[in-house]
Amino acid sequence: MENRIRELRKAKRLSQDELSKLCGVTRQTIHAIENNKYDPSLSLAFKLAKHLDTTVDALFIIGNN
Repeated sequence: MENRIRELRKAKRLSQDELSKLCGVTRQTIHAIENNKYDPSLSLAFKLAKHLDTTVDALFIIGNN
């Protein structure tokens, strides 16, 4: 599942480290999520959406497979 987290994070001028601290995870977790190597838990997805001023639905791109 692809996501728009990097795009939205950069639009808010947040570093991976800053976003990770806001969400209570490591920078490596944000990096892995942005690179589609890790799917966040539902609670983390809600935290990401909150700090990126969007909805969980808008964070993720679900393919038509």
